[in-house]
Amino acid sequence: MRLDKYLCESSDLTRSQARSVLLSGDVTVNGEIMKRGTHEVREGDEVQWEGETLCLIGLRYLMLNKPAGHECSNRNSQHPPVIDLLDVEKRDRLQTVGRLDVDTTGLILVTDDGKWMHRIISPRNRCEKVYLVTLSDPLPENVESLVATDTGLDDEAQRGLCASLVRVGDRSIRLTIQEGKDFHIKRKFESIGVPVLALHCERIGPVALDADLQPGESRYLTATEVAGLAHSSDEAGTDD
Repeated sequence: MRLDKYLCESSDLTRSQARSVLLSGDVTVNGEIMKRGTHEVREGDEVQWEGETLCLIGLRYLMLNKPAGHECSNRNSQHPPVIDLLDVEKRDRLQTVGRLDVDTTGLILVTDDGKWMHRIISPRNRCEKVYLVTLSDPLPENVESLVATDTGLDDEAQRGLCASLVRVGDRSIRLTIQEGKDFHIKRKFESIGVPVLALHCERIGPVALDADLQPGESRYLTATEVAGLAHSSDEAGTDD
């Protein structure tokens, strides 16, 4: 990797700022002052800026307990982006893996690994998502068949919406979906006359939201969780 890019990847420096600190002679590679941004940094090289050793941030994978009132977007909006809740370096590089509506709460994955993200959100992979759905009125006796009925959604959204439905209470269910999105869930229940009051994402693939992770809090995924999410997506995609 070029030295100027290494400086940007391992610090808050912009490309122009990296060129300036290089020219000032404040950067060393293996103890030698290096002013050329084109210098190739190799594995095992020690890069220091003003005497402090720099390390590449690397790819990151996090779970975040999304509170209501935040958007899964980095674009300007009337609502704050969920990325702003993260206390990490270079958070502008991070993206949510899929999106939850502004009033939907619960598990959202965050990463700067585009390939990993695509494997999870690609419709062909059908990575399962589990939602706790709280409704405005008591559940109809035939709610299972109503949800399975091809009404309120287009064919593609309907096919991916319901993998399983479990009654939790007289006004709540646990719904497992594959290709659908949270607004599809709301639209479906509105179409059968039982509007959704609250929607909470509990699980994506094999990874469930930590019970002790408070709204707005996050943690890094373990290596097992990262691999498990990618693996479960690959397995789902082999059913075609």
